[in-house]
Amino acid sequence: MGPDAEAHLSAELAAMVASARRRALRDGDRQIDTAHLLHTLLESDPEVREAFESGPQVARLLGYLVQRSIGYGLRWQSSVEDSGAVPTVTGDGWSPVAAGVMADAYARAVRRGEPFADGVDLLAALVAEPESRAVEVLGRAGVDVPELLVRLDGVAERERGLEA
Repeated sequence: MGPDAEAHLSAELAAMVASARRRALRDGDRQIDTAHLLHTLLESDPEVREAFESGPQVARLLGYLVQRSIGYGLRWQSSVEDSGAVPTVTGDGWSPVAAGVMADAYARAVRRGEPFADGVDLLAALVAEPESRAVEVLGRAGVDVPELLVRLDGVAERERGLEA
């Protein structure tokens, strides 16, 4: 993930990425990881919050993510988020998994016929990456991750149908 990939983000998503970058720095993390991205999406994007079953589920997720910021994620601080399928260092401030997820979000937007990825594209890419910290947090908060992915894929199908 670098400047070229960030050029494929909607203005709103680019602002959220900047917020995730600030969150990572504030948390003392070396790289932006998928949990930083999930946290920022949940705080900033109403369409992302609507993808979840209920307000209490979103509140529970935000609670886990806040705990991560204040100590829950300390075990993550000294490690790089890595699925094992990609190199462990990206050199550009992104965990390898987060970099892959950002590229997948853009690919999802392209499949929808859009030039820029949005928050729902990023959420779907996060949920589709089983080795991500975001999926770990979702599971701990009781989110049915496979069901969420089906719901998000249904949103994309409806959007394509409306445009046809």
